[in-house]
Amino acid sequence: MPRILTRERLVPNVHLLEVHAPEVAGKCRPGQFVIVMPDEKGERIPLSIADWDAGRGSVTAVFLLVGTSTRKLAALKAGDEIPVFVGPLGRPSEIGAFGTVVLVAGCFGIGALWPTARALKAAGNRVVALIDAKAEHLAYWKDRYRSVCDRVLFSSRDHALGSEGFAPRPLEKLLEAEAPVARVIAVGCTYLMYASAQATRPAGVKTIVSLNPIMVDGTGMCGACRCTAEGKTKFACVDGPDFDGHQVDWDELFMRRRSYFDDEIRSLCRYEETELP
Repeated sequence: MPRILTRERLVPNVHLLEVHAPEVAGKCRPGQFVIVMPDEKGERIPLSIADWDAGRGSVTAVFLLVGTSTRKLAALKAGDEIPVFVGPLGRPSEIGAFGTVVLVAGCFGIGALWPTARALKAAGNRVVALIDAKAEHLAYWKDRYRSVCDRVLFSSRDHALGSEGFAPRPLEKLLEAEAPVARVIAVGCTYLMYASAQATRPAGVKTIVSLNPIMVDGTGMCGACRCTAEGKTKFACVDGPDFDGHQVDWDELFMRRRSYFDDEIRSLCRYEETELP
C-alpha cells in the first residue's frame, strides 16, 4: 500500500503530500495528476502532480484544504498508508521550444505548474512566471521558480510583493513587455484560469488551462468530469486536463463545479462534529 513520506503545511490552507509510489513515480510527466483516497471510506479525489523522484520512488502533490477529503489528507502524517494512489493520469502537458512562455500560477497551481516550468526551461524557452497569492505569506516555492525561470513576478491583493493586483492586470502588461509571447499556461482555481484566458483573448495569445471539474473515476468511465471545449463534450481526465482556455465553456464549468456544493458543506459539518477532537 502507498506510504506517506512527507505531509506538511506549506502556507495556511495549502499542504504538500509526498507518497512512496515507485510505479507511479517512474512514469510521471508535467501536467498529469493522481487519484487519491485518504481512507477506505473516503472519496476519490484528483490531485495535480507537483513533483516526482523516480530514483526515490516518490510522487509529490500540493493540495488546497477545501472539504472533508482534503482535511482527512491533511490529518495524515509520515509513515501512514493510504488505500488508493493511482496514476499518473491525464495527458501530459505539451512541452516544446515555443519561445517566450508566461506561466500564471495560483494557490495549489503554484505546485502543479512547477514541473512544467522546469521542463519548459530545459526545452530552451524563455520562461516568465506570474505567481498569484492574496497575500505575501501565501506565496510559496518562490526560490524554486527563481531557479529555473528568467523572470518571476507576483500578483497580490496586499501589494506586499510589489504587484499590481489580481493576475489579469499584470498579465496584460506582461504580454506587452515580453512580446512576442508564444503561449500562456494558467493553473489554479477556476476563476484564475478563466480570468487569465479572458485577459489573453484580445491579444490572441494561445492560453492553456488545466481544468478541474468534479471527477470520480479518472479514467473516462464515469463521465463526471465532462466539460465543453471547442464546442464538443470532453472528459477532463482523458482528453485533458489541459485545454485551450479560449475554447472552454466557462459558464458550464462554473455551474458543474457547484453541483454538490450543499452536500460538500453537510459532509464537512458532519466530519467536524464527529471526527475532530
